[in-house]
Amino acid sequence: MISLDLKNIYPFIEDKEFDAFLSRAGESLKLLHSGAGKGNDYLGWLNLPEETDKKLLGAINELAKEFRNETELLVVIGIGGSYLGTRAVGDALNHSFSHLLPDSKPQLIFAGQNLSQDYLYELVEVLENKTYGIIVISKSGTTTEPALAFRILKQHLERKIGKAASRKKILAITDSSKGALRKMADEENYRSFIIPDDVGGRFSVLSPVGLVPLGLSGVDIHELMRGAAEMAEKSGPSIQIKENLPALYAAARNALYNKGKLIELLVNYEPGLHYFSEWWKQLFGESEGKENKGIFPASVDFTTDLHSMGQYLQEGKRVLFETVISVRENKHSLLVPEDDNDLDGLNYISSKPVSEVNKMAELGTLLAHLDGGVPNIRLFVNKLDAFHLGQMIYFFEKACAISGYILGVNPFDQPGVEAYKRNMFALLGKPGYEKESEKIKKHIRN
Repeated sequence: MISLDLKNIYPFIEDKEFDAFLSRAGESLKLLHSGAGKGNDYLGWLNLPEETDKKLLGAINELAKEFRNETELLVVIGIGGSYLGTRAVGDALNHSFSHLLPDSKPQLIFAGQNLSQDYLYELVEVLENKTYGIIVISKSGTTTEPALAFRILKQHLERKIGKAASRKKILAITDSSKGALRKMADEENYRSFIIPDDVGGRFSVLSPVGLVPLGLSGVDIHELMRGAAEMAEKSGPSIQIKENLPALYAAARNALYNKGKLIELLVNYEPGLHYFSEWWKQLFGESEGKENKGIFPASVDFTTDLHSMGQYLQEGKRVLFETVISVRENKHSLLVPEDDNDLDGLNYISSKPVSEVNKMAELGTLLAHLDGGVPNIRLFVNKLDAFHLGQMIYFFEKACAISGYILGVNPFDQPGVEAYKRNMFALLGKPGYEKESEKIKKHIRN
């Protein structure tokens, strides 16, 4: 199991303060599992690890064999929860330079996560000389970014290999019965998978949204779900609250928030976790940032960012705390070599594993930041494999839900994200947005 170390929060909060928030976390945990809390129509993610049909995982693995033999690239089209979870797991588990390995296919690449003309143009340039398939992920099929990307890439694929052949290369992950993408999938006879109605986007990585692209790219999705199932079992309402990891984490971060620590930095020391941090930021930012409440989620990649953000973290405004993902075992072994001249002065660490240097940088940074007034929470992970990634995903999802209930917000909606869309649609002249268009014109004139 992953484990949690909270000792470095106590210089900043008292035992009784933490215990009060832990009691609230226990109440929130029970509320979550009772289904009586806010957003209770989006709790399907809670039971995905236990209820996901093994036949579904088998079907994905069979499909993977087909695509592995015939496809160099798989373009995953999606945004937000339809994009970040897949990329988080894929980047954490895959070879750092898998795109340069000749026998590593199909490679996942991504589209529909931005509106950059240059990105899409250059993607099409690459795809012109590659065999590729498309996995398009959207409940509605009308979200601007993925819908636009799918329109462009669908037409490109049809011109490249023909409409009939392209139908076998396009997979749709969408609603079971409604929406533009469901209608298109039925009309075009695309193979499709269902996004459960009761699973929101940012909680969907353990559903077909993440399982299909990850399985097709070679990730062991059985192990991913086994890890998640173990965390689900060890974090249920019957588990003692002082042994319930998501509840402990939710209590700790809210106790620090109550002390004026308004920003949480998720810290990693492995580059493969960069997009895990991006997934985590959406999970907590979209779940908690409501009603003028919530911890602001940010992230840093150490030691890289110590050379750009280190000064502020050490001596800047004392409104932040760190949650550090500490990986115990690396995938590979590499020793620092001896050098006869020692011009760089590194012979004192010769014959040591590079991982030891990295771990001492981690420990030294933790101590320095703690001395500088930055509390930290440590999440220990034995190694970055599918099993432990599954544990981490479910751990953070449950902690996020508990934390939202402690704050008193609905952690499963996102009303604020619609504001920019209304303005964008009005500026583009979308039918039905005439009133907003007039309002924006007036604002511009003033």
